[in-house]
Amino acid sequence: MTTATEFQDVPTTTLADLLGRGQVMGLGIRPLWGPAPRVAGPAYTVACPPGDNLMLHAAIHRAPAGSVVVVESGDLEYALAGGNVCAVAQRRGIAAFVADGVIRDLAEVREMGFPVFARGVVPIPGAKSAVRPLNARVRCGGVAVDAGDVVVADEEGVVVVPAARQEEILAAARARLAREAAESLDAWEAAHRARIDKILAEGGFED
Repeated sequence: MTTATEFQDVPTTTLADLLGRGQVMGLGIRPLWGPAPRVAGPAYTVACPPGDNLMLHAAIHRAPAGSVVVVESGDLEYALAGGNVCAVAQRRGIAAFVADGVIRDLAEVREMGFPVFARGVVPIPGAKSAVRPLNARVRCGGVAVDAGDVVVADEEGVVVVPAARQEEILAAARARLAREAAESLDAWEAAHRARIDKILAEGGFED
């Protein structure tokens, strides 16, 4: 049985090649400090409407250790979380936040080394009043995310592996990485040159 942590050694670039654009979050979802470690874990999903962060604050006390908390946010005007929320999440073993929104207290978050992939920072916090279900489907960075999907995030971006495909994708990723490791740069260059020249010739390009 494949576990989400087994994706820890798989670059997001490899997963993106296998899964395609639809499973890759938009470039606005970026690590907020660097160098960003690669994180991998099952999604624990949260939906926060505009100006409200109640459910993320609820989630840090409920998400299992190892989870990547994935947040759909209704705006970029109010912070979803700050230093204390990230500290509690880290203490409880949550792997990271991936948020289609903003946080605050970035210096504290960077100092503690808690991975946050989000759209940026803003100093004003949101309200805490809108109750929503946890672990329902959310949309983050343009990708639909269900609870239990595998989320892999690193300095290249964030990729979501559907839970039903995790064994298939992990096996394919490992095979691809093994092939790449066994291929010299000279061999890659020769194959690459041949492939590009063939495409150019078919397109009528002349040197």
